[in-house]
Amino acid sequence: MAITYDRNTQIEQQSLLDNERVLGSVMLLPAIVYIVALVGLPFFLAIGYSLSDITVGDPSLDFVGFSTFRAVINDGTFQRSLLNTFVFTVVSQLIVIIAANMLALALNKNFRGKWLIRFLLLLPWATPIALGTIGWLWVLDSVFSPIDWLLTQANILGPGGAFGPSAHAYWLGKPTLAMISVITVHVWRLIPLATVILMAGLTAIPQDIRDAVAVDGVGFWREFFEVTLPLLTPIMAVATLFGVIFTFTDMAVVFVLTRGGPVSSTQVLSSWAYFKGIEGGNLAQGAAIALFLLPVLVAVVIAMLRLARRSEVL
Repeated sequence: MAITYDRNTQIEQQSLLDNERVLGSVMLLPAIVYIVALVGLPFFLAIGYSLSDITVGDPSLDFVGFSTFRAVINDGTFQRSLLNTFVFTVVSQLIVIIAANMLALALNKNFRGKWLIRFLLLLPWATPIALGTIGWLWVLDSVFSPIDWLLTQANILGPGGAFGPSAHAYWLGKPTLAMISVITVHVWRLIPLATVILMAGLTAIPQDIRDAVAVDGVGFWREFFEVTLPLLTPIMAVATLFGVIFTFTDMAVVFVLTRGGPVSSTQVLSSWAYFKGIEGGNLAQGAAIALFLLPVLVAVVIAMLRLARRSEVL
């Protein structure tokens, strides 16, 4: 009788382990707990902070409704940060996608030294963003910038130069040049990731399609726009999605390069939330500013996933 009971118990345990639904739930449980602890709890805490008047000096949670959001929206720096966030994201992603397509197509060909070019291409992404941005801080220095030295040697800067007698461009000291500098660093950082993703998409294009295009004698541009680009659209949507999320939520580049200056001309939502909530001590407004990132990112994710799904259907 005992032997029969043990066998039934063993069979029941094996059936549970063979059940995909049960096994899948067990395997997903650690990830769900991790995500809830890492994202869920801070998210609900931020909602609670944004509906209160909590500060570093007064940690009590007094409910004030949406007055914190109204104060944030009416803040001129917040409005400038919101605009800058969209400008940085849209402009940098357009440049990244165009440059990544060119690099992916070039690196998909066979030539000597391709492994070295791929290695150098991955360095910006492999380098810690704070360390890489510190390097750019030296490159864009107002006195020792090598870019200024090259422009001076080319008679673009300095006496008789096309941009005035000054030998320095002051990349991080003028609003327009500071914005260009921040966008440049974002592009430098994200091009490797987008290129690798697009190279994976190029290798996934069936060889019989390539052979048919070669037999038909189709030119490069026609092949790219009528064959390669439509097949790469879902992969490009994924690369753009990652790039938008990284750019929209990143504050390291702005923090290291300009700290939002000059005169908040390069301030973005993530950096302004940090300065307002952490350095400024207004935790309620800092949380409210950070929450503005959520609906925009959700909308971007939905749009990109729909684009990728529609492209796969077509």
